[in-house]
Amino acid sequence: MTEPRFERIQTNGITLEVAIEGEGPLCVLLHGWPELWLSWRHQIAPLVAAGYRVAVPDVRGYGGSEAPGPVQAYAMTTMTADVVGLIEALGERRAILIGHDWGAPIAWHTAVLHPNHVDAVVGMSVPYLGRGGPAPPTTVLRAMYKERFFYILYFQRPEVPEAEFEADVRSALAKIYFANSADVTAEVRAAMRARTRQSGYLDGLVVPDPLPAWLTTDDLDRYVAAYERSGFRGGLQRYRNMDADWHALPQLDRLKIRAPALFVAGQYDSVLRYVPGMNLMSGMDPFFEDLRGKVVIPGAGHWVQQERPHEVNQVLLEFLGSVAKG
Repeated sequence: MTEPRFERIQTNGITLEVAIEGEGPLCVLLHGWPELWLSWRHQIAPLVAAGYRVAVPDVRGYGGSEAPGPVQAYAMTTMTADVVGLIEALGERRAILIGHDWGAPIAWHTAVLHPNHVDAVVGMSVPYLGRGGPAPPTTVLRAMYKERFFYILYFQRPEVPEAEFEADVRSALAKIYFANSADVTAEVRAAMRARTRQSGYLDGLVVPDPLPAWLTTDDLDRYVAAYERSGFRGGLQRYRNMDADWHALPQLDRLKIRAPALFVAGQYDSVLRYVPGMNLMSGMDPFFEDLRGKVVIPGAGHWVQQERPHEVNQVLLEFLGSVAKG
């Protein structure tokens, strides 16, 4: 992988570290948890070759970007303002947004709250479902999961997941990446299902030996070095804003995403099955004016653009070509 050029860019009162390459219409790629700009390493060169200017930040709270302390600093309205500020700092008025995991909700919400700044939007792994339900998310999840473990509820506990993950960053990241990939073993899946509300996130998970083919030792080294410097707090604070966002954004019940949109997910992505017996993709359509597809990538897990980069790149370029044609 050719190393991109990095810039420190001021936006919305903080500084983001941003990988920037290419010339042409601006594409902003937004990563999720626990990831970095590096999660898009396979997409940068193909997008540049297709004629796009690509900007890939470490999102607020991650890697080389600033990580404010307060929970409130990670509200969705703040995260979307970061994206708008980045677009403007790069001398543009509008951009194409592509997000994965938490980057997907940031992209979706930027499109719905700041439609004049978004030409098109792609979300990966996390569908857009408006406000998300009739009650705050943690209320719904507690009723749904009862005594079973669910990571979003576990992440609400101040400092507890930080301590678990930071005790051995390399082991924690390797376990998380493996457990949420298509390579995970049946034994680990069973151990994950057996966790209770009293369990830790890493209980029953294993460090794969060898690493999955899509995650090289060098890749893991770079993730580990970044998280050993930054810790996990910034990324976890986003989860701790979910209820506050629900209260702050009632307009999401009526607003639709107007920009051309695409959803992409891996065949084995467990995010799609948060609600037992339901594939969340099926509920997306009412929230879009121009949803051009819901693409499932065969053989991929949650880290879809890393696990199946060729297939994802092909889908992205086809969608962007359709947007360019109108």
